[in-house]
Amino acid sequence: MLSPSPAPSRAPSYATVLRTRHAPRTFGAALLGRLSYGLVSLSLMLAVKDTTGSYSVAGAVMALFGATSVFLSPARASLIDRYGPRRALPPMAGVYSALLAALAYATWRPGASSLLLGALAMTAGACTPPLGPVMRTLWSSLVPERELLQRAYSLDGVAEELLFVTGPLLVGVMIGFTVPAAGVAISAALVLAGTLALVSSPAVRDIAATPSADKAAASQDAPREQRLLGMAGVRHAALVAASVGLCLGALDLLVVALTEQHHQGTAAAWVLAALSAGSAVGGLTYGAVSWRASNRVRLPVPAAGLAVAMVVAGLSPDVYVLVVMIAVAGAFVAPALTTAYLVADESVGTGSRTQAGAWVNTAVNAGSSAGTAAVGLLVDRLPTAVCFAVAAAPALLCAAVVAHRAVGRPRISRS
Repeated sequence: MLSPSPAPSRAPSYATVLRTRHAPRTFGAALLGRLSYGLVSLSLMLAVKDTTGSYSVAGAVMALFGATSVFLSPARASLIDRYGPRRALPPMAGVYSALLAALAYATWRPGASSLLLGALAMTAGACTPPLGPVMRTLWSSLVPERELLQRAYSLDGVAEELLFVTGPLLVGVMIGFTVPAAGVAISAALVLAGTLALVSSPAVRDIAATPSADKAAASQDAPREQRLLGMAGVRHAALVAASVGLCLGALDLLVVALTEQHHQGTAAAWVLAALSAGSAVGGLTYGAVSWRASNRVRLPVPAAGLAVAMVVAGLSPDVYVLVVMIAVAGAFVAPALTTAYLVADESVGTGSRTQAGAWVNTAVNAGSSAGTAAVGLLVDRLPTAVCFAVAAAPALLCAAVVAHRAVGRPRISRS
């Protein structure tokens, strides 16, 4: 049922995606801005810790920043859908970068007020421009063919993950030469430059009229925002994304715990690198296959694969087996998220695509935070192998629920 279909003689490829008119310029601009997100978390945490001398203050500030950034993402995306990226993105990016610059200035020297830092961080998080959801909406316009869109989403997801891997590495290099607050300042410059470059792309100019065209319909259908999660496709995509995020949030802590249990705590970085490498390989391979089954039918499969691989990883007798199993688990991450974004995109009209993608994005991040918090409470009370199984259980449950719905209520795929 999930076997790939016979490849056509000239199957769409990643090269085809990148040769699409305006795609390299638009994608490059979005990646430039999104690199800021890979830098800012670690830079801001270290900067706040340095200026206040307190890890607890740094943690509280980052919690405020992350909470407003994650949970207000759908609201910001709805502004993009309503007013178009050219009108909505520059003000968001301008305010966000100005607030990051203020945070950099405040944390450059010791003695900053904790209340001031918390207020600035919370406000900055509320203004974070949703460059990821916007880029995925733009892919839908640049490559409307569903099979090619699958490749575009896979490429986008792998590139984004690599940014979040390289970002902290760049911060590590940077703080060898300057203070962490410089990383916050660079993040501010990157997001502003990337956003302005993105909105100047002809692809954005072409799509800017779409939200305006749908604006009248939106005004007649005011509850649209609240109803998005009422749509089965968006709801199932968000559910699967949340379960994947939960697994990823749990893995960060569980990998550290298991490597220390094997008396090789320094190997944790290599294990987590294997997770990212597996995700990149899995995402690119998955995106290159022409599948017979619809996106909705495929949606629960990689989530279930991730959960099973996690359970087996928890039983690893040594670090070498753990590296292999975590790489296998990683191979399911990008396919799961790519399919979730595709299902959300095809479940809504053009005037709600950014917000639908933002709900998936929010679900991933919220699940990750919940996974880290939950495992943090369990890891000292239960055997590590049991913690792996407990963290994987929600993904298996979500996959079963979504699979039952997909089989029970079949839908015609647009892919």
